[in-house]
Amino acid sequence: MILNAFLLALRQIRRNFLRAFLTMLGVIIGVGAVVVMINLGKGTTQMISDRISSLGSNLLLVFPARAMNPSGANPRRNFSLEEVKEVRQMMGEYSVAVAPISQTSVMLQYLAKNTTTTAQGVDSNFFDVTQWDTEEGRLFEDSEYRVGSNSCLIGASVRKNLFDNENPLGKKIRLNNIVCECVGVLESKGQGGMGNDQDDVILLPMKAFTRSVSPSNSLYSINRFMIRLQEGVDSTQAVNALTQVLRKVRNVRSGDRDSFEIMDTKQIAETLTSTTQMLTALLGLIAGVSLIVGGIGIMNIMLVSVTERTREIGTRMAIGALQSEVLGQFLIESVTLSSLGGLLGILWAFFASWGLSVQMELPFVFDMPTALIAFLFSAFIGILFGYLPARRASKLNPIDALRHE
Repeated sequence: MILNAFLLALRQIRRNFLRAFLTMLGVIIGVGAVVVMINLGKGTTQMISDRISSLGSNLLLVFPARAMNPSGANPRRNFSLEEVKEVRQMMGEYSVAVAPISQTSVMLQYLAKNTTTTAQGVDSNFFDVTQWDTEEGRLFEDSEYRVGSNSCLIGASVRKNLFDNENPLGKKIRLNNIVCECVGVLESKGQGGMGNDQDDVILLPMKAFTRSVSPSNSLYSINRFMIRLQEGVDSTQAVNALTQVLRKVRNVRSGDRDSFEIMDTKQIAETLTSTTQMLTALLGLIAGVSLIVGGIGIMNIMLVSVTERTREIGTRMAIGALQSEVLGQFLIESVTLSSLGGLLGILWAFFASWGLSVQMELPFVFDMPTALIAFLFSAFIGILFGYLPARRASKLNPIDALRHE
């Protein structure tokens, strides 16, 4: 019986194909919009997670805070190597490694090509903290850190800008007023959590950097430092401990604001992910309103169909069709319309999600559970909004229906 009712529903849709398609259009748009919004939201969440992960998981990033002075300026008091060493000693129970970083903007030149990039002075702990390795060549040797030799490691973007397809290993690069030898090319990391190009960088041993690239008489030459926490360490607890250590090391008096800022990559990732998920759910709910609109369209067209087929209904009931059979027939037609609309909406959502992901440079994510839920909801919409027309058809008086013109 159900199969026959389904075949009759398909025959009725085929007879009035254009009207049926226009009726399904609301469901197609509704289902497609919901699925696309959810997919783009999940793609955005994945992109954020990937970018935060590219910084390194379980990391604390420490920056100097701006301090208002009487003249109204906002200077940053950088860190000194001695302060970083003290932090390294006092945070030993929490940390795996502590890596200081000095950086400045520089002009690089190789033969006739030049580019502006960020130069960073690092020590051996930098690669333990960031877990960054080379794609070609090698990392710095201990002797290069010790004597501060003019060796350098370049990011993938610097390689592309200066060398194209040429092998950069062993080449001499002019960096402002010095010349350094390229000993390695770093693995590509892509964009960072703040949207910056992490591959647009050149690394030098700390001694070479502070001596030749950014010489300064000040002891406070460290722009920031990073701490990799041990596995299993509570990052909130580690941040609290680090705050106390830094206040002591930097002689911050009781009641004064901190002269530093601490960023926890784990907490940043969790906050951004939860925020994105909330926005995705909100957008999905907003898009779901169009499903309700599509359901109202189905109800309207089914009411019209009942009116058009009054004589048919009267004939069926006159030859013995039960009210439940008429009710079921129109319900199945309604569910068939909405279900076909749901399937077409999912198909449209797949290609729309793929196209928008490419256009917006997001990871392509097609969430099958969301698509299945959207399809089932579209079928439910058919039952919900098809019941009233179906009930009206089943309640028709056979004699009045047969007399209907």
